[in-house]
Amino acid sequence: MSRDAQLKERWEQLVVILSDRFSQGEDLDLDAIIYLIGIQELGQLHREFKKDEKVNLMHIAICRLLEPYGYYEFEFFDEEGWPHYKVKEELPPLKAGEQSVLMKEAIVNYFLERELIK
Repeated sequence: MSRDAQLKERWEQLVVILSDRFSQGEDLDLDAIIYLIGIQELGQLHREFKKDEKVNLMHIAICRLLEPYGYYEFEFFDEEGWPHYKVKEELPPLKAGEQSVLMKEAIVNYFLERELIK
């Protein structure tokens, strides 16, 4: 199976699993999955978030997802438990489709590490 086909299969499997768990019948999109990862990384699962906190959660997720690729490095947790990352290397200019593939690949790898998918 080609790398692209395997990524597509794993992505679809992941969408089904997460949508079943966190959605009322609708498939979660890329942004929703990034948001869920942000909540997971923050570790404050049972609380409401303000609009600016939701943006920060997505930023946390993106940093965590791209950390293995060498773009970000974890620095510290602040007094409220929020993780902070520093930029190690700027992302190269990517077209929208390339960004989407990179994020899907990073998300699939994140959940492979956690053994949610195989």
